[in-house]
Amino acid sequence: MSQTKPVRITETILRDAHQSLIATRMSTERMLPIVEKLDQVGYHSLECWGGATFDASLRFLHEDPWDRLRKIKDKAKKTPLQMLFRGQNILGYRPYGDDVVEYFVQKSIANGIDIIRIFDCLNDLRNLETAVKASNKEEGHAQIALSYTLGDAYTLEYWTNIAKEIENMGADSICIKDMAGLLLPYKATELVTALKSAVKIPIQLHTHYTSGVASMTYMKAVEAGVDVIDCAMSPFALGTSQPATEVMVETFKGTPYDTGYDQNLLAEIADYFRPYRDECLESGLLNPKNMGVNIKTLLYQVPGGMLSNLTSQLKDLGAEDKYYEVLEEVPRVRKDFGECPLVTPSSQIVGSQAVMNVVAGERYKMVTKETKDVLSGKYGKTVKPFNPEVQKKCIGDAEVITCRPADLVPNELETLEAEMAQYKEQDEDVLSYALFPQVAIDFFKYREAQKTKMDASVADTKNGAYPV
Repeated sequence: MSQTKPVRITETILRDAHQSLIATRMSTERMLPIVEKLDQVGYHSLECWGGATFDASLRFLHEDPWDRLRKIKDKAKKTPLQMLFRGQNILGYRPYGDDVVEYFVQKSIANGIDIIRIFDCLNDLRNLETAVKASNKEEGHAQIALSYTLGDAYTLEYWTNIAKEIENMGADSICIKDMAGLLLPYKATELVTALKSAVKIPIQLHTHYTSGVASMTYMKAVEAGVDVIDCAMSPFALGTSQPATEVMVETFKGTPYDTGYDQNLLAEIADYFRPYRDECLESGLLNPKNMGVNIKTLLYQVPGGMLSNLTSQLKDLGAEDKYYEVLEEVPRVRKDFGECPLVTPSSQIVGSQAVMNVVAGERYKMVTKETKDVLSGKYGKTVKPFNPEVQKKCIGDAEVITCRPADLVPNELETLEAEMAQYKEQDEDVLSYALFPQVAIDFFKYREAQKTKMDASVADTKNGAYPV
């Protein structure tokens, strides 16, 4: 079934583009002057929050992420705002109590989020239920993202069956989340065609340019009927980011898929970001290595961010010569772990274990806590069973969880409120603390110090210390 309507675009410049290329370091101050122009384009949505933005805002930029969201919403009057949400893990790395997930969704929507893209690193739909229900309750748009990966278990039947389950769960749309750039153009035709015939809700496609095929993949997906594609403004496109917005707009111009976006307006937006890109290159924040094509992604199915993690881990261990051995070990570990997709946090867990297996000279001689948690079912259910021998070696006779992991996590909002009460200035502060306790406390102290400094300078001015 071929699409005969315009394709829509989600713009990632305010979230995934700078997360992928410059470690999420773009500040709110840098974003705000251009938001009104971005709002005029006619995008399907502006992705501006979630993922690593929350952690980076607090930890490195000394900014309140909630404040960023409110300020962007204030300037984006027409375009829906979108965020990325790790299911029961929210934006952190452990499963949270249902009450925290519900409160986070409520506050995200209250502060300006319209579309919540919810995913789970194992595609275990049980880890998404609470977030979807909460989003429906708050009248937000709940989009479930399927972590795309390759392997024996990931047949077209697997994808269409899970898509039907997602539709039945009450999701408003589905996103194919191709975090490693593994989806090839003709495979995109097959996958999109199959999903469009299986469900009625819209299908969106998200990929990264890491392996060099993303623009071609988008073209075939659009021809097959995909409704929305994720793109980034050209100064922060390509490499480990997304295909360039302007290129895709021009590609579909004059076809039935024409976006209708104004290239002159897009050029003005690109002009705004270009000097910042040059600044990032000059300072070393933008590494030219992240801008090229990395074909190893297709050979080893390892996302770009995971490759750089492996390199730095091996460097720390003085074992850089083991790089290719580790790359070959990654698919074996992944198979032992039930052939899970490689996306945060499963990619980090599989990668670290592969490094240990190679460096120790014996597989699973040394095991991380997270490996034990995966093999104990604490992250959820994988598409294939775990390797029983590996499971036995790592966790012995420990009990394996078969229920939804969050069923074992009690409600925790009240406890968290009590722990951080002295720092609370807004309701949302408890959620910042829930996700990143120490980082949030450091930020709250910084915020307090800034206020004290400002109060002191106001007092000095009143006392005539600064003559007008």
